Amino acid sequence: MSVADFVLRDLDGELKEKLRQRAARRKRSLNAELREIVRVALTRPQACGPAEFRTPAPGVRAVGADRAQTTLRQRRSGR
Repeated sequence: MSVADFVLRDLDGELKEKLRQRAARRKRSLNAELREIVRVALTRPQACGPAEFRTPAPGVRAVGADRAQTTLRQRRSGR
């Protein structure tokens, strides 16, 4: 596996300071903290975006908001 070098340009001063503080709290260098942020961001499961919620999954039919609220109330009350 090869190692890549990156240069992060035009980082807002406030963000740089927050990054510096975060790295210091975790006793890491700025580079080590950036590597960890990128590693975590790219290895955790991706959350669904708004567009994915608009399209029902196969076999699921849309239910009106009133019926959905009634069904939710019934489930919460144990019916």
